[in-house]
Amino acid sequence: MTEREQQILALLRRDPLIPQQELADQLGISRSAVAGHIMNLAQKGHIRGKGYILAEQRYVAAVGGANMDIVGSASAALRHGDSNPGQVRCSPGGVARNVAENLARLGADCRLVSVVGDDIHGRSLLEATQRAGVDVRGCLTLPDAATSTYLSIQQADGDMALAINDMDILNRLTPERLQAQRDLVRHAGAVVADTNLSADALAWLIAETGDKPLFVDPVSAFKAERVRPWLSRIHTLKPNRLEAAALSGLPLERAEHAPEAARWFHEQGVRRVVLSMAGAGIYYSGEAGDGWLDAPDCAIVNTTGSGDALMAGLAWGWLNELSLADSVRFARGCAALTLSSAATNNPSLSRAAVEAYLNA
Repeated sequence: MTEREQQILALLRRDPLIPQQELADQLGISRSAVAGHIMNLAQKGHIRGKGYILAEQRYVAAVGGANMDIVGSASAALRHGDSNPGQVRCSPGGVARNVAENLARLGADCRLVSVVGDDIHGRSLLEATQRAGVDVRGCLTLPDAATSTYLSIQQADGDMALAINDMDILNRLTPERLQAQRDLVRHAGAVVADTNLSADALAWLIAETGDKPLFVDPVSAFKAERVRPWLSRIHTLKPNRLEAAALSGLPLERAEHAPEAARWFHEQGVRRVVLSMAGAGIYYSGEAGDGWLDAPDCAIVNTTGSGDALMAGLAWGWLNELSLADSVRFARGCAALTLSSAATNNPSLSRAAVEAYLNA
């Protein structure tokens, strides 16, 4: 699905009876162009019959961080304590928000629940996220708070050297404020959460998720502790080596340590574990077995956001009833396309692009 088709589909989800001319006016294109895009959406199965009857589709509720990413990339080896030449760019970020955007670009119906400030970063975040096809009506805007910001410094090879996050606003996404999104969470086909949420917000979310599959990104070794009480409720956990070691207390210096760590998580009740082991690849384990995939084979431009793309691919795989092995393979393709993009979210990500990468 193209970006324009994603925008039209998002508008049709909000108002299935919207006239074509109003669609054209909102998007700044001609009515004939809208008609062509709608025809394409019908041919692809996203619209059925007349009156914009949308194809039935389970949606994903993504709950957690939304922030502005400010990335500084050094053009040569970093010299600490000195000014380094390079490039600085801003782009929408946040784990839950990134997952939501990637899912929308893959053609999934995704609803974001987060919080932003009433400032230029907050308005830009919501506009860019909605433009990518995500329903952002579940996002709160607080007039007396600053939008979350994530500042990272990257080495010349694209790997992160240092990052600072200012995410205090997420502490104000309390159970009381989340209560308005209760039905959205309860009716979702799947829920994706990150541990940028406070412990109280996570407890509320997990209670409201019920028996829906819950996908969790631990975010960091420090924040991973917030999900420890709820491991038995998690369908899919996607930790990296440091996060898995912090939660399990087991060593993960070498690839052969991964199966033991996965067994520990299964003993706590986690159904599926997808463990990122950096250069050693991805180890996955679930009810249907386990296995390894090599690290994505691509030219690395930017590592920020690749884990979020991996999570989006896992959720997309589950929605489309892929096996765990096939879901991980598809998710690795999402991560590879993101690693090869300067943006936190590759604007060219799509199901077709992933399949082309996998079949190359």
